[in-house]
Amino acid sequence: MRCFLIVLIALGGALWCACHDDPPVVYPTVAKVDQDQLPLGSGDKLNLTVFYGAKSISAQYTLDSSGKISVQFIGDVVAVGKTVGAVREEIAKRLQDGYLNEPIVSLTIAELNSLTLSVAGMVLKSGNMKYTPGMTIVDVIAQSGGFTPMARKNMVKVTRTIAGAKQTYKLPVERMLEGDRPNFPMMPGDDVFVPERPW
Repeated sequence: MRCFLIVLIALGGALWCACHDDPPVVYPTVAKVDQDQLPLGSGDKLNLTVFYGAKSISAQYTLDSSGKISVQFIGDVVAVGKTVGAVREEIAKRLQDGYLNEPIVSLTIAELNSLTLSVAGMVLKSGNMKYTPGMTIVDVIAQSGGFTPMARKNMVKVTRTIAGAKQTYKLPVERMLEGDRPNFPMMPGDDVFVPERPW
């Protein structure tokens, strides 16, 4: 009888632990994302303005699969895979090479459409999702349609590649929604997985 009670208590404790996740308290709450340092990709939208003397030229671009933009005076410039700063510098350098005298080049990102992250597991809509600067894990779950009834809401896993190594964070998203934990900022390329609860 005593052995039976010990086993029953142990099973009860295990079940309680399974039903009451102890959310981790150490995870990043800030992610510095400088969109000017991100590589451009297909679908990104750019605004270009070139000032030269009292004149200026302007153009808007949506990067296609060719990865190029066509700039007045100098023709095609490869943009995909480069940062917006690198493309800006190339345009300025080529314009100064026999075309314009001391041009001032402004090249900005209007929309980042090429950067994504993935969501899988116990959400209503899984798959790839467009990344936007400032996005949080709460935003990701909301855009995925929310949790399914069997979601383990306080053990959501986010796998991130940092300096070539993978790092996985276990996040108490339900606690975040309740205001008990700080939100978690997302990064391009993050993989989100919502596990199934065992009860």
